[in-house]
Amino acid sequence: MVRKIAIYGKGGIGKSTTQQNTAAAMAHYFGKKVMIHGCDPKADSTRLILGIKMQETIMDTLRELGEDEVTLDKVMKIGFGGVKCVESGGPEPGVGCAGRGVITAINLMEENGAYEDDVDFVFFDVLGDVVCGGFAMPVREGKAQEIYIVASGEMMALYAANNICRGMVKYAEQSGVRLGGIICNSRKVDGERELLEEFCEKIGTQMIHFVPRDNIVQKAEFNRKTVVEFDENCNQALEYKALAEKMINNDMFVIPKPMSMDELEQLVVKYGLVD
Repeated sequence: MVRKIAIYGKGGIGKSTTQQNTAAAMAHYFGKKVMIHGCDPKADSTRLILGIKMQETIMDTLRELGEDEVTLDKVMKIGFGGVKCVESGGPEPGVGCAGRGVITAINLMEENGAYEDDVDFVFFDVLGDVVCGGFAMPVREGKAQEIYIVASGEMMALYAANNICRGMVKYAEQSGVRLGGIICNSRKVDGERELLEEFCEKIGTQMIHFVPRDNIVQKAEFNRKTVVEFDENCNQALEYKALAEKMINNDMFVIPKPMSMDELEQLVVKYGLVD
């Protein structure tokens, strides 16, 4: 049974980096067969796995060759740990809706059997905190059964996480999608772990893992590698290993209970995030 996971979070929170390192850890340490489907028009959801700037996207191939020519051998590449990688891509800048490209790309991959039983996990890496239109498709139509939100102890990261939960609630009953937890990608702000734990408690989920901040992540990125490939024995690689193991064994999937804005503001004031 393939487990399909969508990763959401505020733009710039480190979502794609967290997702690629977790996918690499699943493959490298646990022998899982993993696929990443990048759903960001920037097409940067797979570059650390592949070690390249950007792979050819599904939408580029569709425009250049036509729908009948969009085959797995043309749009899928294999990276570190045997991780399969595809990127949706998007329209030309200023033309069309990138969200519709996500819908088209996922449908084409389904038609080509990309998500069949020869993979254990499929990760959908979704643009920023957008949960409307095409970017909500993994949630709205049940393309992903599990959602994880990357957040930190910063006001806008929590606001985005709460907003994503609001979007989930609208579709949870019809699509069956559930929240698997919050991943804290630490920014080293005061009281961060305690704040995230209380936030998770209030919305009815778990902080599945606290990923500490470590400059080796940037060093690995400069080398176009995940930390797991760059140095499999370093502390940060072992943090991603721990996160991967928790996701593999996770059995806590919930419909979240988003906080009101007043409740959220009271929480962040309590931890000193607002003067």
